[in-house]
Amino acid sequence: MEYISSLTLSHFRSHKISKLLLDGRPVVVFGKNGTGKTNILEAVSLFSPGRGLRRATASDITRKPEAIGWKIEGKVKNRISEYEVSICSTNGESRSLFLDGKKASIMKLGQILRIVWLVPSMDRIWIEGTSGRRQFLDRLTLSYFPEHAEVSLAYEKAMRERNRLLKEKIHNDHWYNALEIEMAKNAVSIQKARIKAIKYLSEAQSHLTEKFPKAELLLIDPDQIIITNEEEAVEALKESRRGDMILGRTSVGPHKSDLQAVYADKSTLAKDCSTGEQKALLISIILANAKSLAKISDISPIVLLDEVSAHLDVERQAALYNEICKLGVQAWMTGTGPELFSDLRNRAQFIEVSTIDGVSALSLSN
Repeated sequence: MEYISSLTLSHFRSHKISKLLLDGRPVVVFGKNGTGKTNILEAVSLFSPGRGLRRATASDITRKPEAIGWKIEGKVKNRISEYEVSICSTNGESRSLFLDGKKASIMKLGQILRIVWLVPSMDRIWIEGTSGRRQFLDRLTLSYFPEHAEVSLAYEKAMRERNRLLKEKIHNDHWYNALEIEMAKNAVSIQKARIKAIKYLSEAQSHLTEKFPKAELLLIDPDQIIITNEEEAVEALKESRRGDMILGRTSVGPHKSDLQAVYADKSTLAKDCSTGEQKALLISIILANAKSLAKISDISPIVLLDEVSAHLDVERQAALYNEICKLGVQAWMTGTGPELFSDLRNRAQFIEVSTIDGVSALSLSN
C-alpha cells in the first residue's frame, strides 16, 4: 500500500512546526474546533496535483504574521520504494515540488500518490450549483487518470482565448478554428475520462457494505448530449459561435456538464434526500473510488475525511471505519473528540491537536 510515513509542516497556516511519524494505519486527528485539524488534511491534499482541498492560493496558506512562506515535507512509501517529497512556497509564490531533492513538475505527484477527499463544504454538493459537482467529479476522475489535470488546463487555456475573441467581437475564422480544434480534442478527452470514472465508481459501489447506499451516477449536459467525438465537438463550437459572441463566453463543452446522483434503492434524486442520506451517498462514492483505484491502478489511495462523523448515526460510523480498515488504505479523519472513533481503537493512530498562543501543537494519543 501507498502511504505517508512522515509529515512535517513549517509555517503552514496555524502550524509553525508540526511533525508526525506514521505507520500506514488510518490516522485520527481530533481536537477542539479551530485548533488546526483541517490544516493537516489540507497539507496532505497538496501531495496531489491541484490546489488542495480548500483550493487556496500559496499566499493564503502561509502562517501569519511571519508570512515568510511555508513548506511541507514528507516521506511517501509504496510497495517497492520510498520518495522524499518537499513542497514549498516563498513570499506568496506558486508552490514548488522537489522529489528526492530534485525539482519536478507538480503533475508528477499524480504518479506517486492518488488522494481523494470529503470535506464539510461538500455536504451541500447535491443542492447547490453545478461547479461544485464538476470539481468533485474531476477530482475523482483525476485519481484514475493523472493526465486529466493537464488536459483540463489545456482546454481552459484555449477557452479563455476563445472567450477573449468573443468579448472583443473579433471575426476571424482562422483564429476561432485553431482554438476550437484544440478545445474539441481536449473536451472529448475530458468527457471520456469522466464517463470511465463514473463507470468504475458504479461498479465498485456494488461491493461495499449495505450500510451505505448506492448512488447511480450520470454525466448530464444542458443540451442533453455528451459529445465524445472530436468532429462533432468542433461542429458544436462552430455552430454556437454567433450566439456565444452575444453572450461573450463559450456556451457548450465539458465546462457546462453536471453530475447527477440518484439514491438507487429509493429511486430518489440526491438533491431530494435527507442530509444524512446525502452524506452517506458521498461517503459511498469516496469509498468506491478508493476500492476501484486499488483494483485498477494497483495504487492504494490516501483518503481524507474531514469531520466525517457529522450526520452519520453510530451504526454508519462503525460501518465506515470497518470499510476503511478492510480497504487497507491510509485514511485521515478529523473530529472533535476521540469518542467519535471508538470503533477504531487499536486499529488507527490517534493524534490530538491543541493550540498554545495561537500555534497548533500535536501529541500522540493512546
